[in-house]
Amino acid sequence: MANKKKGETPDWKEDFPIDQEEATHVSRREFAKFLGLFSGALALGNGAIVLRSIAFPEKELEGQHFICNTQDVAIGEMTQFEIAGTKTIPYILIHLEDGEWRAFEQKCTHLACAVRYRADLDQIECPCHKGYFDARTGVVIQGPPPRPLPQLEVVVEEDKVYVKSLHKEKPYNL
Repeated sequence: MANKKKGETPDWKEDFPIDQEEATHVSRREFAKFLGLFSGALALGNGAIVLRSIAFPEKELEGQHFICNTQDVAIGEMTQFEIAGTKTIPYILIHLEDGEWRAFEQKCTHLACAVRYRADLDQIECPCHKGYFDARTGVVIQGPPPRPLPQLEVVVEEDKVYVKSLHKEKPYNL
C-alpha cells in the first residue's frame, strides 16, 4: 500500500466520490416528524375506508336468481356461479348426497382462497391452509378460518334451482 502525503486525497474518497452536500444527516427530530406524518396519512386512509363502508353499505341480495336446472348438477357434485351486484361474488352450489341443496360464497373466510366441496368427506375444503367447513351449515370444522362461510338460501321450483338471500331471524329487544 503506498503511503499518501499530507494533503492528498485518501483512497476511499477516490473510490466513493460523494460531495459533502449530498451526504446529509437526518436528525432524530426530522425522522420522528416523517414517522408522525406517515402515521397520520395511514390513519386518515383507514378512516376514509371506515366512512365509505358506513356511508355506502353493500346491498343485500334481492329476489331469486336462477342458477341451473336440477339435472345439471349430479348428487355429490358442485357447480360454481356468480351473482353480479355492486361487485361480482363467486359462489358454489352443492347437491348433497341426501338430495339437499346448499349454496355458499366460494371465498374462504381466512384469506379468500377458493373453496371446493369434497363429497368423500361431505365437507367444504379450503386447499390453501387446510380449512374445513360443514357442507350443510358452512360452520368451521377445522383450520384457520375465523368465521363460517356466507350462505344463500336455495329454492327448488319445477326442477329449477334458484338462490336468494338467507334471512336470519333477528331477536327482538324488549
